[in-house]
Amino acid sequence: MMAMAKIDEEALAEAYNRALALEKSGDIDAAVAAYHEVLEIDPEDHGGAAVRIASLGRGETPPKAPDAYVETLFDQHAESFEDILVAQLGYAVPVMVRQRLQELKLGPFKRMLDLGCGTGLTGGTLRDMADDITGIDISENMVEIAHEKDLYETLYVAEVEDFLEDNDDEPFDLVTATDVLPYLGALEALLFGAAENMVAGGIFAFSSETLPDATLAGRPYMVGPHQRFAHARSYIEERLAATGFEIVEISDINVRMQNGEPSPGHLVIARLKG
Repeated sequence: MMAMAKIDEEALAEAYNRALALEKSGDIDAAVAAYHEVLEIDPEDHGGAAVRIASLGRGETPPKAPDAYVETLFDQHAESFEDILVAQLGYAVPVMVRQRLQELKLGPFKRMLDLGCGTGLTGGTLRDMADDITGIDISENMVEIAHEKDLYETLYVAEVEDFLEDNDDEPFDLVTATDVLPYLGALEALLFGAAENMVAGGIFAFSSETLPDATLAGRPYMVGPHQRFAHARSYIEERLAATGFEIVEISDINVRMQNGEPSPGHLVIARLKG
């Protein structure tokens, strides 16, 4: 194992704050240069400089948000997470998932896997629809809060794609991923990993955010203005089909409010073909 290089926290904070100020002032070239400095100081990218560069329309769109960034973001906000998400941003995706599953007469389920479980919003909302629920989140602080609620039989601190690749527990007949896709661009590893961990006929329910076709401009996914990945509906459909899922339903939803504006997205219910 190589020893972790020590990060110069002061230089990092200076470069990051300078980048944010330049971005705010509209000097995009200088902001991007400053974010590149941030990446040189902190290659693991705890501050999400790579997604910020992409959200400014520069550089390559990364295949996903950096793990260190997602972990840091959620570790910092774990305590206030539900209040911010539910009360302030009007986030109701777990309730929508429940409504659609009931409406479509899907369930009850034996084994549920809640990817990106956070503090347990989805696990809590679907608790009575599954005998056994496993939750996964990259943020230890989030998992601690979920653990205190006693909603899950099993909880792991892990990155979702890594977990799906390594897991050899019994397969699941329901997999959920609410508010996970905004941190992932490319969906191959997620969908392939989910399929590998599911029984034939199992249900995969997930949400994604999207942007107008004119903004996506033919791209399968891009980093939107709030550093969150937006996916084209056609890309989701194509990847699901390629991985052996059939679409039960795709609904247009408002995922959350952002600066008073609704964030449009999709709620997808798919079934793994036998």
